[in-house]
Amino acid sequence: MDASEVAKHWEANADAWTQQARRGLDVFRDALNSPAFFGMLPPVSGLHGLDVGCGEGSNTRNLARLGARMFAVDIAPTFIRHAQDAERAASLNIDYRVADAMALPFDAGSFDFVTAFMSLMDMPDPARAVREACRVLRPGGFLQFSILHPCFVPPHRKVLRDRNGKARAIQIGGYFEATDGRVDSWWFSTLTNRERKKVESFNTPIFHRTLSQWFDVVTGAGLVVAQLGEPTAGADSSYIEAVLDDTRVAPLSLHMRATRLAT
Repeated sequence: MDASEVAKHWEANADAWTQQARRGLDVFRDALNSPAFFGMLPPVSGLHGLDVGCGEGSNTRNLARLGARMFAVDIAPTFIRHAQDAERAASLNIDYRVADAMALPFDAGSFDFVTAFMSLMDMPDPARAVREACRVLRPGGFLQFSILHPCFVPPHRKVLRDRNGKARAIQIGGYFEATDGRVDSWWFSTLTNRERKKVESFNTPIFHRTLSQWFDVVTGAGLVVAQLGEPTAGADSSYIEAVLDDTRVAPLSLHMRATRLAT
């Protein structure tokens, strides 16, 4: 599957995704993944940043609120339209553009940092995307990204639950099988069955790689891994029973920060 086909899928998802995410239905993002990402993020106030695969711009806006001067790109025009609408409604001085993360429209050394929230695993050539991120980084800058955890979200994944519905194990398979654009259909888990009858499921192309392959992607681009994160829901999470309890068994996402050497 090439980038144009991926773009068609995300463009088809964009309206419903924006509406549902802004209703608070993306609990994994809002209650766990994004807070963990920002908890690992170095200070960005006063820095120039680029958010790749920004979607409707929620996390880009949070980066801007931390004091960063933000640029953001997404391959789906409808996502960018929604992000630009939010910018016009309450400006944070964010520059949103329709662009492919595998061919960034920026000069080398333009940014102090690059972020990618749950987007790199949706790209046909993540190695090329990471090389592009490295190219636009200034020496000493960093890339921080989150992806589906390659060890615990391989091509086959099933949550095994006890009689009370609590997650007790994760069944996985096909770890060494690369998926080059397998399309998964799903809804946010918080969307009711009644609502699911009224809206189409999301169709998202997935490009699974093993953990070692992801390390090769990052180091092959000329970056040095600085920190890893594996978010898990704590006991104080109000969503733990219904949505996030499986992350206490094994993480759903992997976070990584890598630095471009100053030399």
